[in-house]
Amino acid sequence: MRPQGLGVLYGGLSTALLGISFVASSTMSDFPHLGGQSVRYATGFLLLCLLATCTDRSPLRRLTARLWLRLAVIAATGLVGMNVSVLQAVRTAEPTVPGVVVACSPVVVAALTPLVERRRPAARPVLAAVVVTAGAAVVQGFGRTDLAGVLWSVAALAGEVTVMLLIGPAVRALGPMLLSLCVCLLAALEAGAAGLLLDGSGWLRTPTGVEAAALAWQAVMVTAVCFLLWFAAVQRIGAQRMALLTGVAPVAAALTAPLVGTGAFGFAQLGGSLLVAVGVALGSSGATSRPAGASRTAVRPADSDTPSDVSGK
Repeated sequence: MRPQGLGVLYGGLSTALLGISFVASSTMSDFPHLGGQSVRYATGFLLLCLLATCTDRSPLRRLTARLWLRLAVIAATGLVGMNVSVLQAVRTAEPTVPGVVVACSPVVVAALTPLVERRRPAARPVLAAVVVTAGAAVVQGFGRTDLAGVLWSVAALAGEVTVMLLIGPAVRALGPMLLSLCVCLLAALEAGAAGLLLDGSGWLRTPTGVEAAALAWQAVMVTAVCFLLWFAAVQRIGAQRMALLTGVAPVAAALTAPLVGTGAFGFAQLGGSLLVAVGVALGSSGATSRPAGASRTAVRPADSDTPSDVSGK
C-alpha cells in the first residue's frame, strides 16, 4: 500500500478509537479527572517503552529546548487539556456534544493552517472540511447540553486544533514512536502535578470496575495504540488532511453508543456517515497539505525544530 493510503488507514483507525473514547469518557464523569489522566498517560508511556524496546526502533535523542517546549504545549493542550475538557463536558452534556464540537476541527484547521504558513486558504480543503463537519453533526445530532457543556466542548476543540497546528515539526524531528513516548511522559507529569495542586489528597482514588475498564481502554487503545497511528498518519498525509479524518470520530461514537445504551444508529447516522466519507474523499483527492515527513526545504527556518544531536540507541 502507498504511504498516502497507509496514512489514511492509520488516521481513520486512530480517530475511530478517539470516537469510542467519547463514549468511554461518559462512564468516568465522577472519577478524579486529572488523576485519571495521569494514570492513563503513565500507563500508556510504560506500554510504549515496552514496545519501543521490543522493536528497537526509537533512538535516544538530545532534544532542543524549543522542541521540549513545543511538546509540553502539545501535551498540556491536546492531551491533558482536551481530555479533561471532554470529561467536564459529559458531566452536563451527552457524549454527542463534545464529539460534534471537536469534529469542527477540520474547518478551523483548514482556515488557520494556510494563515500560519502565510498563504491564502484554498477553496477545496475548506469545502471538504465543511462537508465533513456537516456529516459529523448529522451523525450525532447535537444532544442535550447546557452552557457549561458547550464551553467545555469548545475547550476540547481548541486543544485538538492546537495539536494540529503544532504537530508537524515534532513528527519530522522525532517520528511517531519517540514523539508518542515524549508526549505521554509529559502529559502524565503535567496531569499529576495539576491534580496534586488543584485536588490535593483527592487527586486520585481507587476506580470502580467500570471506571477501571474505561481507564484500561483509554491507556491501551486510545493512548498507546491511537497515538502511534495518529502520529504515523500525520507523518504521511500532513496535519490538514489528518484533520479531515476526525470526522470518523463521531461516526465511531454513534456506532458504539448503542452498545452501552446511550444512543441509536438510524437513517440520520447513515446519511451523516456518507457525508463524512464524501468530505474525506473530496479533501484527499487534492493536495491539501504537505506531509509532515516531506522535504524540509519548503519549511521556513523558524519552524524547523530538529534535534541537536543523535546519541545512539
